[in-house]
Order: sequence, then C-alpha cells, then structure tokens
Amino acid sequence: MDFNWKIFATALGLAFIIEGLPYFLFAERMPNVLRMIAERPPSFLRGLGLMAMVVGLVIVLVVRS
Repeated sequence: MDFNWKIFATALGLAFIIEGLPYFLFAERMPNVLRMIAERPPSFLRGLGLMAMVVGLVIVLVVRS
C-alpha cells in the first residue's frame, strides 16, 4: 500500500478549516465557550473526543465505501 501524501495534505487542510470555522464565525462567543469546556471534568472531555472520533470514522467509512 502506497501512502498518498496529496490525500493526507488535503485531509489535514480540511481539518484546519473545520477547526478554524467556529473561531472565525463566532469570535465573540468563543472565549465563553472555551471557558465552559474548561470547567467540564476530564471524563466528559474524553467522551466528547471519543464521540467526535467515532463520528469522523463513520463519515470516512461511508464516503470511502
């Protein structure tokens, strides 16, 4: 299996775009949102991260099939 750097770079670029959207669109609200997230317990954040990874994996599997 050959590693495709073009697809990897595209995926990385899209990840940066998606991560940057809330900061661009809701710049005034983001400090409050980040403060609320920081106040959550680590178990909640791990669950949120796991859920995001599972959703991302499902999207990739659906698109690639």
